[in-house]
Amino acid sequence: MGVMGMGRIARWCAALALGFTTIAPAQAADAEFANAFDAALGTHVRAPQNYDAIHASPLEATIARIADGSAGRIGVYAVDLASGREVSVLGDQRFPMASTSKIAIAATFMEQVERGRYSLTSELPLMVPVASKRFSGDKAPVVPGKYYKAIDLIEMMITRSNNQATDGLLAAVGGPAVVNDWARRNGIANYNLTRDIATLVRDDGEIDPARTVDIRDSATPAAMVRLLSGLYQGKFLADSSRNVILGAMSRCKTGTRRIPAMLPDGVRVAHKTGSLNNTSSDIGIINTPDGRAIAVAIYVTGQGSRPAREAKIANIARALYDGYATQPARAYASASY
Repeated sequence: MGVMGMGRIARWCAALALGFTTIAPAQAADAEFANAFDAALGTHVRAPQNYDAIHASPLEATIARIADGSAGRIGVYAVDLASGREVSVLGDQRFPMASTSKIAIAATFMEQVERGRYSLTSELPLMVPVASKRFSGDKAPVVPGKYYKAIDLIEMMITRSNNQATDGLLAAVGGPAVVNDWARRNGIANYNLTRDIATLVRDDGEIDPARTVDIRDSATPAAMVRLLSGLYQGKFLADSSRNVILGAMSRCKTGTRRIPAMLPDGVRVAHKTGSLNNTSSDIGIINTPDGRAIAVAIYVTGQGSRPAREAKIANIARALYDGYATQPARAYASASY
């Protein structure tokens, strides 16, 4: 057996000894396989450590204390778009995207609008799930439902996290592979949409994300902040297109106990939540009264309950806000949404 094969076995045995595993499709490249193990084993997912010694800044050490992984993995990545100052705690480790994947789906659709394939008034159907047994097929059966204008589907998908609207837009753009291609073309690595939402929800609970890294329907917090930052700064889409997405994110009705919960009055948040078995997340742009924009991705697993996970998100968001408060404001891009 070659050195690479022995290395993979060693990582596998070490992961099992820690009670922490990684699931990857058989066809995944060796590098992806190795990186997933290294990310899992090379990070503090267990007992509290000397955070001041292992983190690059006092702010990062503060976030790491709040994001202690002893009760379940927590990943955080943030960047102040004025100063460029970054914070990362497990920022390069994979987490379930859940509904935070919907931002890239919306961006892929808006690119097709810009190319003339669709317009915001194009009428598209909801995709309605048909009852089926868990794991009974690679794709849960769906049927077309009521038709809506595309702009209304985007609003439903982002502000209320409507899964049927999401799958309608996902089918319209051509499926998960097309969204992944959009992400890769725009420099967003470590984003992997595998299933439609109907299938993801039907088969939810297959693994415990607090103990298992599953690269299906996953992304790193760093990748999601790259998505948010590029969207906000106008790198991916025309202003009219990005304002559709950011505007919907600013009207988000879900996640009031997450990123926005503990922020001061006058702070605007454009965000998108995600929730699945034993995992809660929130990604977005925090806009401060002095014109600062902070891109944030927070993924929380375990912690015993959904309210506990949401409290972690809220506390991390407030600590990031306070920690960035002393940085000089110099916005790279302003949002008109």
